[in-house]
Amino acid sequence: MTLEEKVRKTLAELGATDAQSVETLFAEVRAAMEAERQDLVSRGATSEAERNQLCKALRDRWLARKSGLVSLIDENWLKKAGKELKPTVGRRFNELREHSAGVEVDALLRAVPVSLEVHVSDPMHRTDSVAAEVSPAVALTDLTLPGYRRPLGSIHPVTRVMREIEDIFLNLGFAIETGPEVESVYYNFDALNIPESHPARDDWDTLYVDAQTVLRTHTSPVQIRAMEKHGAPLYIIIPGKCYRHDNPDSTHSPMFHQIEGLAIDTDITFADLKGTLDFFAKKFFGEKVRTSFHPSFFPFTEPSGEVAISCVFCDGQGCRICKESGWIEVMGCGMVHPEVLRHGGLDPDRYSGWAFGLGVERYAMMKYDINDIQLFYQSDVRFLEQF
Repeated sequence: MTLEEKVRKTLAELGATDAQSVETLFAEVRAAMEAERQDLVSRGATSEAERNQLCKALRDRWLARKSGLVSLIDENWLKKAGKELKPTVGRRFNELREHSAGVEVDALLRAVPVSLEVHVSDPMHRTDSVAAEVSPAVALTDLTLPGYRRPLGSIHPVTRVMREIEDIFLNLGFAIETGPEVESVYYNFDALNIPESHPARDDWDTLYVDAQTVLRTHTSPVQIRAMEKHGAPLYIIIPGKCYRHDNPDSTHSPMFHQIEGLAIDTDITFADLKGTLDFFAKKFFGEKVRTSFHPSFFPFTEPSGEVAISCVFCDGQGCRICKESGWIEVMGCGMVHPEVLRHGGLDPDRYSGWAFGLGVERYAMMKYDINDIQLFYQSDVRFLEQF
């Protein structure tokens, strides 16, 4: 069976029923990826155009959004893995995704040589054509000129924090789910038990495209879409952009990023939620961080709570940032409301679940000690080059 055939099957169809067989499959995939990359590097290209074409073809084969081998592994192995295999598959898929940086076009272009025709003159003024493995810059540039110093970019701090949070939950066996940013009123409000009288549905809070379409105000609509698509059990995180009718200031922006988590299974309790979020807080902020849960209200969860952590700036002693309280509120959470489960096509008498939601920019501001959210969106190189 070829690799292309294997990634289009589930682990169950491949007979991978234990951690060892999963490890073997992922080792085979990584070996194949590296072999194809090395083959391209050793073969090289006869021209820069051919090199660009070969590099793009290899990149698309592995990393194309819909048909790439890594995307198929995510869809067929990770998302459809059994509950007992999810942690192992999540860890190995995360490692594969990091390893796949080697087949990105930029990395391949630096590694694949180009064979160019260069000309050398002999002492008798005769010009001969010889083939040599040289860089295009060597063949076409006056080597006596000083080199160009191109500034190197870096991963945006919001993206960096989002990936860090994703990695924590991927290692716990969660899968990543995404959905549309232009959303229907039904998925954004009705299916989440948010009534028409709720102030969040007013024009001065929500950006409406038309009467039945909005720019999503949170990533929660993906919860309903995922329940309809996958059923239960379901363990996902949902990163993405959200939009609200907020005036820009140091702590508000009309566009921002959220990550939500959703766990649905039989016998899920609030204790599972507390344990998971306490583990996450210690992984992200440090092992010394303590968590505190306080009652709150959200239409889509019951009971609902707010999560606070001991202040990471003063170690809970009290400072200006935590307003002398020693605690900083970091997210909302709760048990999924039965009506939300029903809208997702699940029986609330059989299944229960928990959910949480957090703002990525706020976590980035805390992690990197940034005091103005607008700095993330101004494309100021002086700010971005610090990361």
